[in-house]
Amino acid sequence: MAHAAPTAFGRQRRQTASKTHLHKSAFVGPVLLGLVYGFWAAFIERQAGPVTTANVFYGILCGVIFAGIMFGLARVGPRMMREVHAAAYGAFGGIAAGYLHSLTGQSILKAVVVGLAVAAGVGAAAFYRYYTHED
Repeated sequence: MAHAAPTAFGRQRRQTASKTHLHKSAFVGPVLLGLVYGFWAAFIERQAGPVTTANVFYGILCGVIFAGIMFGLARVGPRMMREVHAAAYGAFGGIAAGYLHSLTGQSILKAVVVGLAVAAGVGAAAFYRYYTHED
């Protein structure tokens, strides 16, 4: 009978994709959400005035920063413990939402409360997802 050859310590190694190669789909989510975030930030910053070049660049800058952080978190996150991974996404979501709320001209206390509420919700949802989908 033909059997698989035993490996070290009786376990087979899991094959993983190359760490240097990124598929195009790895960029789609962060870029699309970065575009939405950038447009939203530029729209709030404009405050019902005319669209200016500075406003467009502000939106592009916010979108690029948002997409970059989201891409980095998506790449580094799976190597973290599930609690830390969920907390990182919660902090990122809370900071992003709080910053957008601070652009509206409301008090900073209200922006902090909105950011904390979003951070708690995103963190809890991310923890639930990572806890129920662990290998």
